[in-house]
Amino acid sequence: MSLENSNRQSRIPTGVPGFDRILNGGYLPETATLVRGPPGSGKSIFSLHFLAAGLNAGETCLYINLGEPEQYILETAQEFGIDIDALDVLNLSASSDQFHGEETYTLFESSEVETPAFVEDIRAEIQAVEPDRVVIDPVTEFRYLAPDQHQFRSQILSLVNLVKDEDATVVLTSQAADSMPDDDLQFLVDAVVNIESHPDRRLVRVSKFRGSSVRSGNHTLQITDEGMQVWSQLDPNRHERAHASAKLSSGVPELDSLLSGGVTTGTITFLSGPTGVGKTTTGLQFMKEATGRGQRSVLYSFEEDRHTLFERAESVNIPITDMVDQGTLNVEVIGPEELSVDEFTHHIRTEVEDNGTEIVMIDGTSGFEQSLRGVSADPMRDLVKIGRYLRNMGVTGLVTNEVHQITGEFRATDQRMSFLADSIIVLRHVEYKGSLRKVIGVLKMRTSDYENQLRELEITEHGLRVGESLPELRGILTGTPTWNDHDE
Repeated sequence: MSLENSNRQSRIPTGVPGFDRILNGGYLPETATLVRGPPGSGKSIFSLHFLAAGLNAGETCLYINLGEPEQYILETAQEFGIDIDALDVLNLSASSDQFHGEETYTLFESSEVETPAFVEDIRAEIQAVEPDRVVIDPVTEFRYLAPDQHQFRSQILSLVNLVKDEDATVVLTSQAADSMPDDDLQFLVDAVVNIESHPDRRLVRVSKFRGSSVRSGNHTLQITDEGMQVWSQLDPNRHERAHASAKLSSGVPELDSLLSGGVTTGTITFLSGPTGVGKTTTGLQFMKEATGRGQRSVLYSFEEDRHTLFERAESVNIPITDMVDQGTLNVEVIGPEELSVDEFTHHIRTEVEDNGTEIVMIDGTSGFEQSLRGVSADPMRDLVKIGRYLRNMGVTGLVTNEVHQITGEFRATDQRMSFLADSIIVLRHVEYKGSLRKVIGVLKMRTSDYENQLRELEITEHGLRVGESLPELRGILTGTPTWNDHDE
């Protein structure tokens, strides 16, 4: 059971898909939230989602526009499919015709004269509309109208208190920039949401939230044709469910013998070896056997296209097409830059928590590192979190890890991730009388004993074939394998 649904107070949905999860349900009612970020980061869209959610719930919502022309805001909402037709709008933005002819004298011309009238317009509108939700976008425009910083802070605090007195929840946006810091605003509100723009993705972070805990860290924020979507950072500690350990058979008796019956469920197994040695095929063999027991698996492929993967599997008697058609296997091919790491972990969570998936295979640690946006400088950190999540949920994880040496010095992993693995199955090319053969063995198994012998591995049209142990094979771990075959 997921732990993040417990102990929630009454909440106001933010309207941004995925963001309520970070806030453990949404904003607290009758509070003020500051949404800050640089120009173009998406603050207005973020706020429009909040208003649209209120309108959809039958609430009265007020948008106080101090920035972009009103028509631009309406077109933006329409472009992203955000329905704000019933929205009350107080438009106080400086339109272009205000700067022509004799009309150039406006409330923006003299802060001492015009600020009281300006604030009174807002006060009157709030009292007339009696809104449940209010957005002031951007509140930093008040700086140009106040004679000094003290007056500016007093006006914002007065406005926030007015909205709260009307039993409304308010979102204020701020143009965060080094040239105009907004630290003073952050002290005046109950919550602070930070939106950051980076070359490869946007991030959202909650740096302040009075009255409740929220999920810390930077989370992926994506703008699509449908608006915004937040993909929360995976926190394994929030997820746990009771599970019993068992053995997951491969269906190949000799391979199961190496593993003392099979892979232990709820653990992480690395399939390690050079390209072409059979790592993916071995992983699919476990999934094939699980299909026969009605268990569901998912394969995330970072290094092969769907056609090649399916063709290779079918050629070695793994009916991958039938497995997909039966719903016991889902195959997702993930291309470069297609997903952020937070979006990818959301896919895993959906499979595990919504679809009942019991086996998750990540095919290619190198592809994982190179394909996902937002992977940390140390990709092991992201894989460790995924591994801990799978263990906590009692899900079996299979991870293929490519080592680049086909022959020579043996290494179990290139990314120094061996400590993440509960078990390591090694697959290796060896030379025998001028031909290459494959061998398979178990290097590590935390949860049970295992056979410490190597066996020959063949991948045939009938499937995996694992031979008897090879006591005559020497030196594979030193990088100079030799055969002691005096009997031949």
